[in-house]
Amino acid sequence: MRNHPRVADGAVAGAVFLYSLPIQVAYAPEHPPFVGVVLIAGLCAPYVFRRDRPLATFAVMALTAFAQWLLGVMLLPATFMLFFGLYNAAARCGRWVSAAVAAIVEIGVVLAVLEWGADPIMELFTGTALVVSVWIWGYTIGTRRAYLASLEERAVRLERERDNQAQIAAAAERARIARDIHDVVSHSLSVMVVQADGAAYSLRGQPDRAERALATISDTGRTALTEMRRMLGVLRDGEPEHDSYAPQPGIAQLDQLVAGVRRSGLPVHLTVEGVPRDLPAGMELAVYRIVQEALTNTRKHAGPNVSRVRVRLRYGQDVLEIRIRDDGRGAAVVHSGSGAEGGHGLVGMRERAAAYGGSIRTGPRAGGGFEIAASLPLEAE
Repeated sequence: MRNHPRVADGAVAGAVFLYSLPIQVAYAPEHPPFVGVVLIAGLCAPYVFRRDRPLATFAVMALTAFAQWLLGVMLLPATFMLFFGLYNAAARCGRWVSAAVAAIVEIGVVLAVLEWGADPIMELFTGTALVVSVWIWGYTIGTRRAYLASLEERAVRLERERDNQAQIAAAAERARIARDIHDVVSHSLSVMVVQADGAAYSLRGQPDRAERALATISDTGRTALTEMRRMLGVLRDGEPEHDSYAPQPGIAQLDQLVAGVRRSGLPVHLTVEGVPRDLPAGMELAVYRIVQEALTNTRKHAGPNVSRVRVRLRYGQDVLEIRIRDDGRGAAVVHSGSGAEGGHGLVGMRERAAAYGGSIRTGPRAGGGFEIAASLPLEAE
């Protein structure tokens, strides 16, 4: 019956209708039978629609009961369907609407007592108590039902918000991985292009040097492929992500990064000042990628006459400073599109720094060359 509420309501209305018919014939013979049938039907039939239209249901019942009073037809069991209508209105309508319904039922009680009551005071008290009790019962049930519905709605809303947050987090993760892919591909291809050019130049005259360049190309390509597979594995939905748990590069791998760049022909020197501190893995990755992208930009744009590139990390009391300087054609870098407002690399560096509350300054140096300076705040120890 819970799955078919209208069938249940129809069964209740039908039972009251069938129970009232013989009583009307036996105790109200002075009225034509069809009058009782119409009155009983008018009191019972609307109950079937009580869930969809509670006020209309009660209105039909109340008008039928008023017609019963006007015709002088004695009280029938079906007349008490008014209390079912009152309960239904109290449970499904607002406080003041249901209170008005209760007042109408109370007026009906008064009229019935005045018309047919043997002990008016006692019957009026009993009828009023019944009206108040039914109204309170229905209003309480309606309030509880509304409270449970609000809880369900809140749960659905929270679940929807949680799904939205998960989608936002997934989009952010994909954007982060896209930046990593850009950094890896840009850095690795730059090294490979430089080494390939060097190998082609020295292939005949200096075969040993060409062989070393080709070995560097091979190592760089393998490293790039490994990192690409790891990052692309995270992007595959529904597949195992075992490779994504591989250690991320950090500050400890900067020596290896600088050595690889130095082998490609760029004179890079790394210095670390201050007392190194343990940093979150994400911040260490950001530092690594900032240095990697800065060296990639230097290789691309500084020109062939670079004599020195300096990477300096300085641990301050509450800030980690990262500076990458070169003595190449710094002014041309800004106009090439990789300066403060151009290039995906510098944008990615700014995003990485901003993710940890830091900032990045880029621009040509006064004495020539180009400088990238990043500052990342550190938690006080």
